[in-house]
Amino acid sequence: MATTADIKNGLCIEFNDGLYTIVQFQHVKPGKGPAFVRTKLKNLTTGKVIDNTFSSGVKLNVANVERRPYQFLYKDDYGYHFMHKETFEQISIDEKLIEKPEFIKEGIDVEVVFHVDTETPLTCDLPPFLVYDVVYTEPGLRGDTSSSTAMKPATLDTGAIVNVPLFINQGDKIKVDTRTGDYSERAK
Repeated sequence: MATTADIKNGLCIEFNDGLYTIVQFQHVKPGKGPAFVRTKLKNLTTGKVIDNTFSSGVKLNVANVERRPYQFLYKDDYGYHFMHKETFEQISIDEKLIEKPEFIKEGIDVEVVFHVDTETPLTCDLPPFLVYDVVYTEPGLRGDTSSSTAMKPATLDTGAIVNVPLFINQGDKIKVDTRTGDYSERAK
C-alpha cells in the first residue's frame, strides 16, 4: 500500500480493476480546502490516458511490476521477438504493447515491463534517443526558407518518417527522440 505522498512518474498502481501507470502528477494545495493530487494515468492494457484526482492521504494499491532488459531480434507474423539479456530466453510481444513500434530497430536494447503476479508483459519501453540513417529526403536548397525552423520530411532506415531541418541530406545519421518522434540532432 502507498499513499498520495508516494506518487511519482512511472509508478504502476491497481485502479478501477485495471493496471495504470502514472504519466504525470501535480500536488495541489489550494488556499481553501484540503490538498489533492491531480494525475494522468495510462491504462497498461488499452493504452488510454485518463485524468484522475486523488484526495491527499488516499491509499493506493501498488502493482507488482518488474522491468527486465531485453534485446529486439526480429519481427514476423507472430509479433516482435525479444531475447532476455541475461537468461537468453526469447519472448514474443504484440505490436500494441510497444509505444512507438515504427522506431524499433534490430539489436537495440529495450526494457519490457512485466506484471510479476501473472508473468505477462505489459509494455515495451524503447531508449529515449536512438540514432537512425536517413534513407530518403528531398534535397534542401540554400535560401529555401522564410524562417529559421524550416523542416522537411525524411524517411529513416526503419521506415518511419520524421521532420528534419533542411540541412539534413540522404545518408546522414540523425538522433531521434523515440518518445515524441521528433528530430533531436545530427549524429556523428
